[in-house]
Amino acid sequence: MKVEQIYTGCLAQGAYYIESNGEAAIIDPLREVEPYIQMAKERNAKIKYVFETHFHADFVSGHIDLAKKTGADIVYGPTSMKTTYNIIVGKDGQEFPLGTSKIRLIHTPGHTMESSCYLLIDENGKETSLFTGDTLFIGDVGRPDLAQKVIAELTQEILAGNLYDSLRNKIMPLSDDIIVYPGHGAGSACGKMMSDETTDTLGHQKKTNYALRPDMGKEEFIDAILTGLTPPPGYFPHNVMLNIQGYESIDEVVKKGTTPLNADKFETLLEENCAIIIDTREAETFAQGFIPDSYNIGIDGSFANWVGTTIVDVKTPILIVAEKGREEEVATRLARIGFDNTLGYLKGGFDAWKKAGKEIDTVPTINVKELAHKMIDEDIHILDVRRASEYNSEHIENAINAPLDYLKDSMTKVDKNKNYYVHCRSGYRSMVFVSILKSMGYENLVDINGGMNAMKDLGKFKFSEYREATTML
Repeated sequence: MKVEQIYTGCLAQGAYYIESNGEAAIIDPLREVEPYIQMAKERNAKIKYVFETHFHADFVSGHIDLAKKTGADIVYGPTSMKTTYNIIVGKDGQEFPLGTSKIRLIHTPGHTMESSCYLLIDENGKETSLFTGDTLFIGDVGRPDLAQKVIAELTQEILAGNLYDSLRNKIMPLSDDIIVYPGHGAGSACGKMMSDETTDTLGHQKKTNYALRPDMGKEEFIDAILTGLTPPPGYFPHNVMLNIQGYESIDEVVKKGTTPLNADKFETLLEENCAIIIDTREAETFAQGFIPDSYNIGIDGSFANWVGTTIVDVKTPILIVAEKGREEEVATRLARIGFDNTLGYLKGGFDAWKKAGKEIDTVPTINVKELAHKMIDEDIHILDVRRASEYNSEHIENAINAPLDYLKDSMTKVDKNKNYYVHCRSGYRSMVFVSILKSMGYENLVDINGGMNAMKDLGKFKFSEYREATTML
């Protein structure tokens, strides 16, 4: 029997490959399914099941394409949702044979009403592994406010109460030596205090996870789970509906998104479609020159999260500027979160645009030594675009918190007639913020190289008193 976690850092998401005696199951696959098919092929195994822990909100699952390409059955927990594709609606306690092993469905409503965990039982009948989806994370549990966006009569209080019962009655009675394999880790918006660790024993989670405290009553649990939640990214409800209703094959989406375009064609499509340019180069390179009105969302950061957070409509036409050889990666990572309307990429990258003699723009930047010196003689405005939880934990004295994750609200804090120096933790998010506002006519923003990390290393800035963060949202 084999269990392999396939972890994708960009989404902080864990998919799983399970194999027993020539038969395989995939749990919560990403939208690009060829890696799973190749894994099974290399091991002479047949993919028999695609198990879904719930209808995902933060990414588009690969369940439909994987089932079409392999003949595997798609399995969900108890649900009344009507899908446009065939599924097995499993029952609580139902077991699915896999080679000489079996997988038991455990219905655990709370994160969503259909949420289910899958318990792997080996050939000797021993319960070995629990795939918990968004029910139980390492150090946290799933937020209970997302399904209410899809089912109107649900409230986060009702869902949190269900989650309490699921954890106490279904999960905590299981053996301490069972390995927990969650759906997400730190960085996902599906929980608020997730660990960087991506596996643990259930026994250790019973001792250390605040939500599994044995003496915690339901009301205290509900209050603890709901405290610190912030509104989820706007693309979440759309992804849920794609996962329920179906979607275009990722092969076709990526093929369209990787159409090479010369500078003239790129410019024409930009104007005809009112498209957004996503420039995925690193922030320092972008600042030195880019196509006017481009959004800088670097491919080497939390790319999918920030695309989905800052671009409100997933149907928005998108044009790509990327480093050579990374165009398919960008189109694929956009498709993972339902941004399927990618029109193509600039062949030859930004250099091709410059060589064509077309207009370019730049972002003014400042290093922390220069900033510290400037602050001696000037009363300057600093924008901190980190999350409110980060800002509340520690920030530069007198800095204004304008979180990138609530860009529309944060823009109201910026006066177009004033100069601002903008920072985040390292420089990634600040350039996203500056580039987007610059495309909207905010010309007086200066990016601080290195962000909060560089300012702390220099040791010449005054910070608020540090407070332990109670949420990562």
